[in-house]
Amino acid sequence: QLQLAESGGGLVQPGGSLRLSCTASGGTLENYAVGWFRQAPGKEREGVSCISISDDFIDYEDSVKGRFTISRDNAKNTVYLQMNSLKPEDTAGYYCALRDGSLTRNALEYHYWGQGTQVTVSS
Repeated sequence: QLQLAESGGGLVQPGGSLRLSCTASGGTLENYAVGWFRQAPGKEREGVSCISISDDFIDYEDSVKGRFTISRDNAKNTVYLQMNSLKPEDTAGYYCALRDGSLTRNALEYHYWGQGTQVTVSS
């Protein structure tokens, strides 16, 4: 059964960087579109970024454009989210998810989910 594991979260000061990883087991990530989502306490889950099956389409939520970069390494069966210039408002649990379909940041369209990794941006 396909399973996802996120890693790379932690505590970072404003302006710092983190790289999140999403590694799959029991399946191959390259067969899916992959999305990164985040959810802060009391807020709805929002789509941060997503990458299409063939990597030819990428989308970012407006507040992270120019700061976050999504990428895929099929050899490692891993998708990354490089997060630079982090802000306190980026604090949230971050989740990766897979979708067998076209690109979207709508969480309801994703089928497989990881357990998440916490990102806290604070001085």
